[in-house]
Amino acid sequence: MLSVRGLSVRFLMPGGRRVAAVSDARFDVAAGECLALVGESGCGKSVLASALLGLLPGNAQTAGAAHLGELDLLAADERTLARTVRGRLVGLVPQSPAAHLTPVRTVRSQLEETVGQLTPTRGRAALRAAAEAAAERAAFPVDHLDRHPHQLSGGLAQRAATALALVGDAPLLLADEPTTGLDRDLVDRTVDELRRHVDEPGRANGAGRGLLMITHDLEAAERIADWVAVMYAGRIVELADATDFFGVPGPRHPYSRGLLQALPTGLSPPFPACRPSSAPSRTAAPSPPAATGPPTPAPSRRPPARSPATTRTCRRPPVLDLRSITAGYARNAPVVRDVSLTVAPGEAVGLLGPSGCGKSTLARVAALLHRPDSGTVLLDGAPVRHWRHRAPRALRTVFGSSSSRPGSPPTHGCRSRT
Repeated sequence: MLSVRGLSVRFLMPGGRRVAAVSDARFDVAAGECLALVGESGCGKSVLASALLGLLPGNAQTAGAAHLGELDLLAADERTLARTVRGRLVGLVPQSPAAHLTPVRTVRSQLEETVGQLTPTRGRAALRAAAEAAAERAAFPVDHLDRHPHQLSGGLAQRAATALALVGDAPLLLADEPTTGLDRDLVDRTVDELRRHVDEPGRANGAGRGLLMITHDLEAAERIADWVAVMYAGRIVELADATDFFGVPGPRHPYSRGLLQALPTGLSPPFPACRPSSAPSRTAAPSPPAATGPPTPAPSRRPPARSPATTRTCRRPPVLDLRSITAGYARNAPVVRDVSLTVAPGEAVGLLGPSGCGKSTLARVAALLHRPDSGTVLLDGAPVRHWRHRAPRALRTVFGSSSSRPGSPPTHGCRSRT
């Protein structure tokens, strides 16, 4: 289906300097198979995907070949890529979904337009039903379809982009970090849906589809991948069968072994390939511990506990005090309901919850970027009375991609980082 040979990408920089982002990449994606491309940030994975779709900036130079059937994607002109390839032959789940959604249109209208362009579905009622079916397929809540992109959390924007990518029934799907911003249950559901998309016969020729999944999530890669390609410093340093890579004998390249060994062992079971040679395998019975006294406890990663007097009994008022906050983006449809939260001086508060539960909305209220429907926000004990979507100098925020998007409220006085 997709055959890449000698793909290289260079960027021409000021002064005539050239930066090699991808060098001599070679791999195949067969029908009915998933290739997981893994590697550290900045190694060239997304540049490779952009090259396949002709989405590189003007200072990029490509070499090599990437054949999708009889079509060389690297040699195709923009007209062919726009009218024949993107969406129809190759679907894309972008790495930054919020930047790819039209900020002035609702998710429903974008889905309906995509369905109308890429499928034979016609008629207002049929388009509406097809858009809702596409949303449900990607676990996007149907009651959120009438929201604009800036009203979505990062996880919801990711699911909206996935729904759009699956509409066209493309023979090849490029998924660039499709699980970003999703909690574990939604990660499993999303990658399972991508795998189902690969396994189902396509409408065009009845053959299976191919999937190139770029990811940092090795558990997701193990779950659905048939092959694993490891990229380092712009080069694919290892290409292996997924069963062998995550099992026995494991990866061959030292960098690949380092990726597996870097997984936090306290959060998830390590893969057989990243266990030390002395550790038991999945099937071998564990050896009894040697009777040499009590085991030495592993050092804790948790910082030393603070005295309650440093926070709770501090005479200063809370730095942030949210009282009975209710907030949303539409009438009678609150995203956050009656939430109270305080952050005392010297205190760090973690806000956890599944994708789409309201964490980002509450953070925007706290940063004075979204006015709540009811409730009170106090900064250093003083209630906020004038909402100008402008944070005071004492408040600095660091947002993920969910807030750094076109159409977001202004972030004057805030530091925004993706």
